[in-house]
Amino acid sequence: MGIMAEKRTWLLGPVPGSPFLVINMVEPSTVGHGAENWWARNARSLKSLFRIAFGLVWLVDGALKFTSGFVNSFPAAVQTAAGNAPSWLSGWYSFWVTQANGNPSLIVYTVGILELALGIAVVAGLLRKVAYVAGVALSLLIWAVPEGFGGPYSPGAGGTDVGAGVIYALLFLALIVFNSVYGVSRYSLDYYIEGRFPSWARLAEFSPWSTRPRNDVPRLSAASESNSSAGVG
Repeated sequence: MGIMAEKRTWLLGPVPGSPFLVINMVEPSTVGHGAENWWARNARSLKSLFRIAFGLVWLVDGALKFTSGFVNSFPAAVQTAAGNAPSWLSGWYSFWVTQANGNPSLIVYTVGILELALGIAVVAGLLRKVAYVAGVALSLLIWAVPEGFGGPYSPGAGGTDVGAGVIYALLFLALIVFNSVYGVSRYSLDYYIEGRFPSWARLAEFSPWSTRPRNDVPRLSAASESNSSAGVG
C-alpha cells in the first residue's frame, strides 16, 4: 500500500502579540485507513465534545451536593478517611475533621457552588485556562479530604482504587494539553470574546499563538504552498 503526504498549508508567523513562529509541517498519511483518518479529521470537534461532556459531569456533581444529603454524611466521610490515613497525615486530617464537624454545610455547599461554576465554565468554554487550573486544584482537594487519597493502601485493607478525584485532575490536565496543542476552540465563548478583546486569551489559552484563529495567520505564497506537498506512490 502506498504512502502519500497529505496536502497541508504551511502557516508562518509570528502571530501578532506572540514571539513564536507557527508552522504546520506536511504530515504523512496512509491511504485506505479511513477510520484513523476520520479521527484525525474530527479531532478538534471531538476534543470539544470531550470538554462539554466532562463539564456536564461537574454540573451533576455540583447539583448532587445540594440534593443527595451528602452534607449529613460528610463528617463521617472525613472521619473515615482520617482513620485510614497513615500517621504522618494525622495533622492534615485532624484539621479537616474539626472543620467538617464544626460546619459541614459551609464546606459541602461551597464545594457544590464551585463545582457548578466550574461545570458551567467548562461546558461554555469560558475562561478555560482559569477553569482548568482551578479544576485540577479542586479535584486534588476533593481527593485529599473526603476521598482520603483513595485507598486504603495497606495490605489486606480492601482498597481497590486510587479515588475519583485524582482521575478528574488528570482529565483536566488532558484538557490543558488539548488547549496547548490545538489553541483557540471555535466551540467556546472564549473564541468569540477573543475576537473582540484579544487580551482575553491570557485568561483562556495556554498556547502562545492562540490569540486568533489559525486561518488568520499570514500564509506563505501559493508557490511555496504547492512546493510543500509531495507524494510517493
